[in-house]
Amino acid sequence: MSVEYGVGIDIGSTCAKTVVLDGNGDPVWQDLRPTGWSSVETAQAIRLELREKVKIGENVHFVATGYGRVSVPFADKTVTEISCHARGAAALFKTDHLNVIDIGGQDTKVIIIVNGAVSDFAMNDKCSAGTGRFLEVMANTLSVTPAGLCTMAEQGAETRISSLCTVFAESEVINLIGRGTPRENIAWAVVDSIAQKVKTQAGKMTLEAGPLYLTGGLCDFPFVCERLGKAFNREVRTAPEARFAGAFGAALYALAL
Repeated sequence: MSVEYGVGIDIGSTCAKTVVLDGNGDPVWQDLRPTGWSSVETAQAIRLELREKVKIGENVHFVATGYGRVSVPFADKTVTEISCHARGAAALFKTDHLNVIDIGGQDTKVIIIVNGAVSDFAMNDKCSAGTGRFLEVMANTLSVTPAGLCTMAEQGAETRISSLCTVFAESEVINLIGRGTPRENIAWAVVDSIAQKVKTQAGKMTLEAGPLYLTGGLCDFPFVCERLGKAFNREVRTAPEARFAGAFGAALYALAL
């Protein structure tokens, strides 16, 4: 019996993403929710909602990926984030040669894809600088949301945060606040710091020619794309559905089981 549905579940440190593809590879349902404190409970909640929304029968395969992929007991297989993000991004952006930057809640990945396969990749170290968590910490310091910080940054002037460490960078932000630096300028510096951290992370890699493709939770923020483009001196492309790249790739793997 052919597979009727492929379900990809990407349990990230901050959000859980789910994509359901039919047998033709077309999306029929997607879901985004906070991961919460228990990845297991989140996975079970996703499964219950799937039963109601998609009416999945027996001819379905599940693939889990992400930070909490081992917490999806009903998954037929687990696949690494690198593989799933690469496959999902290649399918979403309809190209087999691309450079992917995925900015997640706790980690950032730079992936080079050649002929549809991972050629090289780099992940950030244990420091959260250059991640969604870094943005969240700095937004809290400025008493705004991450989205509000990025919007505010568009109105700011060039300002620099020299430290790439989250703890020291937060101290710099507090000092800037104490000196009366406009919040818009500080927000500009925070977004630029993320871009510079990602550029440093990719420093030893030989990127493919052409644009960068941004996936992950920050793909909805145009100013992030702008600063990444300036840092790398390249065009940065993204799309709202790029946030689901990992789950999309997992769903494609599920269809192939």
